[in-house]
Amino acid sequence: MNLFDALGQTLETAFGRHNGAWPPPRLSLALQGGGSFGAFTWGVLDRLLESGEMDFDTVSGTSAGAFNAVLLADGLAAGGRDAAREKLARFWERLSRTAAFGPFGVTAHFAPGGAAGTFSLFTRLLSPYQYNPLDVNPLRVLLNEEVDFERLKFASPVELLVAATRVADGRAHVFRGSEINAEAVLASACLPLYHHAVTIDEVAYWDGGYSANPPLLDLVSASAVADLLIVRITPLLSAETPTSAREILRRLDQITFNASLQAELETLERRIGRSQHLSGLLSSEGRKLRRLAIHQIAAEETFDGLAEANATNLDWTFLKTLRDHGRAAAATWLAGARSDQVLPQSVAPLKASFAP
Repeated sequence: MNLFDALGQTLETAFGRHNGAWPPPRLSLALQGGGSFGAFTWGVLDRLLESGEMDFDTVSGTSAGAFNAVLLADGLAAGGRDAAREKLARFWERLSRTAAFGPFGVTAHFAPGGAAGTFSLFTRLLSPYQYNPLDVNPLRVLLNEEVDFERLKFASPVELLVAATRVADGRAHVFRGSEINAEAVLASACLPLYHHAVTIDEVAYWDGGYSANPPLLDLVSASAVADLLIVRITPLLSAETPTSAREILRRLDQITFNASLQAELETLERRIGRSQHLSGLLSSEGRKLRRLAIHQIAAEETFDGLAEANATNLDWTFLKTLRDHGRAAAATWLAGARSDQVLPQSVAPLKASFAP
């Protein structure tokens, strides 16, 4: 063993390497946005909470992922795992009922892929400032009724990161801690063809899916644990080239809402590669990256036909089906063999499942 290897072994021992325990006793979550497909994430969270085998450190989310993130955190703050499960279930059931408002209600404000509906032509002729001048959004009422944001400011058991896109420069803004309120979450889910931009402190925001879906690099930086689980719900792969206008628009949405996650994964891979050098052993960031283990649960891998499904579909039967698939996927993940795979090696199979 040469001097550098000996030094590396000493530092790894001193600062700790991912120990391969399965399932991880503590986990950070990255929850992707994707409209009604967020019910899959509800199922994943429900099963993880039911297992009682792990705690959560930091949770990042965008759009539907942001809703699930704040519901999870507030439920845990209010009464622990059972309260979080009840809160998630109640929100998604109420969301389905509220969808009866039609194009001026939840469906028009909640989901990428909305261009696939008949409402899309209308939104291309008129802006939401014309057809909804009063900025009516039932989600605002629902969110404020289900989440106690004041409690989250002072008693959240997890650190929260919620992403939105600044209209002025197209860059992501990640709301944290006391910044997170109903308006921040609505900004994260603000599709500009369907809703007025959400203005916070004189800055206008659109859906975070355009810039950070979900925030990954910020999550790695904020997290104090080695294991990070990405719950991906927007389909990445398409079996066939779309030809109809509806199919093309839906595929464009899917590509757009996956682009930022793929870019962040590639950036993370480069950083992890650099951390393997001696300089990485001597920096706190390098030591963290050497320990990092990224896992993922992808909805399209368990839900056949998801790429052709409508992300604005809030029918209760459809949402329950997504939830059940999410629960099953999480159960499979929890029952997996001991995982001691550490990045950068684990980046390659993760990226392979993203590649066409």
